[in-house]
Amino acid sequence: MPVLETLLYFSVFNYPVTKDEIFNFSKVASLEEVDKQLEYLLNKGVIFQFGLYFSVINNIQDVNRRELGNKKAKAILPKAKKVSKFISKFPYVENVSISGALSKGYYDDEGDFDFFIITTPNKLWIARTLLIIFKKIFLLNSKKYFCVNYFISSNHLNIPERNRFTATEITTLIPVYGKAPFSKFIQENNWAKNEFPNKKIVNSETIEAIKKPIITKCIERVFNTHFGDLLDDTFRKMTLKKWKINFNHMSEEDFKIAMKSTKNVSKHHPQHFQKKVINELEYAYNDITQKYNLEYV
Repeated sequence: MPVLETLLYFSVFNYPVTKDEIFNFSKVASLEEVDKQLEYLLNKGVIFQFGLYFSVINNIQDVNRRELGNKKAKAILPKAKKVSKFISKFPYVENVSISGALSKGYYDDEGDFDFFIITTPNKLWIARTLLIIFKKIFLLNSKKYFCVNYFISSNHLNIPERNRFTATEITTLIPVYGKAPFSKFIQENNWAKNEFPNKKIVNSETIEAIKKPIITKCIERVFNTHFGDLLDDTFRKMTLKKWKINFNHMSEEDFKIAMKSTKNVSKHHPQHFQKKVINELEYAYNDITQKYNLEYV
């Protein structure tokens, strides 16, 4: 049942959702069909309704938490956009998008600003290293408003992990700077739109152009050389060596996905949240369908 799958997915985050949100993040053909499946699940006692919200968890506090988080997200989003502008000024950054919880309209005191960044080919690791150096020196390594944990290069935009988690992340990105690379990114990952055919496409007209300062242009001129290519590869190898030491508890398979460190991709997701969410979703769906003997047609 598409509606149940969507409700279970957001329940992983203790996030009750509205009927429109269920429609947007499912393959249900119409809102009328959403109503039918919700009624079926409510009558079975599988889900609970709190006004406009639905959840598989019977806890009104989750609604209060969500509404407060929505208000905080709306208030702090302008600040995240200002940080996006700052990041866009760095060498070889071609697109900056807001990701994570904030991109879904939620923020709390324990949250941070997550950014998804598209870089110039063969210069991803220079761009990443310069941003990390800035964070370590000027922000004392705090990621509160500067969590740059996912980079891809503009010649390698396809996301190979195709599942509900990555589709949700892709379709909820808030692109702030760099229109052309982001538009190409969405085209390259059209499979995510197929996963959620009802989700509206981001209005690319709101994406601002990146204007590099003179100092950035000078740095890029210096590194647009064979030396720059060697430096980029050196930064990649240094980072990969460090991560293999710090995260040696991870299996090789998990490391390759959560801490991907190729020429064109840099991910820093040591919690491997993607795997946890997908596994929990699959288990919960099988458990509930069997427990309640669901046979919706």
